[in-house]
Amino acid sequence: GDVIHRMLTATQYIAPLMANFNPSYSRNSTVQYLDNGTVFVVQWDKVYLQGKEDMGSFTFQAALHSSGRIVFGYKEIPVPVLQISASQHPVKAGLSDAFMVLNPSPDVPESRRRTIYEYHRVELDTSRITSQSAVEFTPLPS
Repeated sequence: GDVIHRMLTATQYIAPLMANFNPSYSRNSTVQYLDNGTVFVVQWDKVYLQGKEDMGSFTFQAALHSSGRIVFGYKEIPVPVLQISASQHPVKAGLSDAFMVLNPSPDVPESRRRTIYEYHRVELDTSRITSQSAVEFTPLPS
């Protein structure tokens, strides 16, 4: 459902740049992926912000390597990320993980209460996201 979806996407993400993007605005906008067995890449190419198309298009990607390394690459960021409004959608960049537990509800015995626990988050400083830049996350050896 929508509520569960919103709660999970707020706490579980790999996001090079999360904002109110509208890939359907332009025929040139695409979201593509590639998996060659050792790396999975998702690229947002020439995507625009909903209602702010005059700001220009954004091109960026996330690469998840089988070694655990994650690389965010930013080819075209036309405006400072700090200028992107979060009124319609959160603006985030980074990694977050959580899990959901279903517990019996004390009020209604046949129903279950969903509780989402976020246990780790790495937030990027969005002021440092610029065109032609990248961020690399390397896993600890554990």
